[in-house]
Amino acid sequence: MDILQSAIARATILVVDDTPDNLVFMSGLLKEHFRVKVANNGVKAISIAQSSNPPDLILLDIMMPEMDGYEVCHRLKADPLTEDIPIIFLTAKTEMEDERQGLELGAVDYITKPVSPPILMARVNTQLMLKAASDFLREKNLELQREIRSRQVVQEALKVEQQKSERLVLSILPKAIAERLKRSAGKIAEQFDNVTILFADIVGFTPLSSQISPLELVSLLNDIFSTFDSLAEKFGVEKIKTIGDAYMAVCGVPIARPDHVESVMEMAIAMTQEVSKFTIPNGQPVQLRIGINTGTVVAGVIGTNKFSYDLWGDTVNLASRMESHGIAGRIQVTEACYQQLKDKYNFEKWEQVNVKGRGQMTTYLFAR
Repeated sequence: MDILQSAIARATILVVDDTPDNLVFMSGLLKEHFRVKVANNGVKAISIAQSSNPPDLILLDIMMPEMDGYEVCHRLKADPLTEDIPIIFLTAKTEMEDERQGLELGAVDYITKPVSPPILMARVNTQLMLKAASDFLREKNLELQREIRSRQVVQEALKVEQQKSERLVLSILPKAIAERLKRSAGKIAEQFDNVTILFADIVGFTPLSSQISPLELVSLLNDIFSTFDSLAEKFGVEKIKTIGDAYMAVCGVPIARPDHVESVMEMAIAMTQEVSKFTIPNGQPVQLRIGINTGTVVAGVIGTNKFSYDLWGDTVNLASRMESHGIAGRIQVTEACYQQLKDKYNFEKWEQVNVKGRGQMTTYLFAR
């Protein structure tokens, strides 16, 4: 209420009448309480209402030459700049039809002359109170809209950052594991019984690193591994990590797949085909050694600050040995893989390989 009373005390009232005595009388009555402006015709009244300091209320006579009060009211209500200024008709026209016409044009009140000062002041105060309340609510509504827009901007920015964070997490962890970490920050470790693991290594990487600049080397690795990432997505295989020039991937973890062995084999074949499109400084195509094994693993997330999803177990170690004991440009698989793939792919039985910790093992090379 204090805010509204303060607004009323600062209010400006425009009195419009073509009779000088009426202007003097009304100004004297109102100026003790309000700031008063006067106009002796409709054109001047419209000009004052459209100025940079418009009135808060207009007391408008009807019977004026050139432009009567009805026309003045009609024009003010048709103009977005002045349509919200309340208008009280103050006139000698006493017929009900005159009052009806004035109210239909948008006037908020209709007072007939001769004027009773107490009645006039009461009605003026009422309309100024309503105007102040309306202005207050309008301003609060605008503030609310600005606050909403500001929060929407913040929320959109947070959403963008959240999406960036989620993309970053998904570039490190499988989607299913990332979703579990969002729900719970506890440890994640599970055993998976039907999993196929692939290790791939670039042949001759160490001497290659001394033949080209570090920037060229990193660019080459990025191009090759990005190609492998696309193949992993194509065949439904999960990239686990890269270590130097080595690439590790798995299928059947963290979501089981009945075709895990075939999917990894198809990816391995595609990798050998795609990597041949890259060349080293001597013009020779890049070659891979690829090792594959299938079996049981333990998979989980390790670390607290820098999460890493990794695999452990003898199956992982043996897949790594298949790569390290492999042949350049060939795909070497274990007996377990061979038994599940022999009816779909051609293999050559390889001589027994001496695998650390396992002794002599029979392995198989994919036949082109």
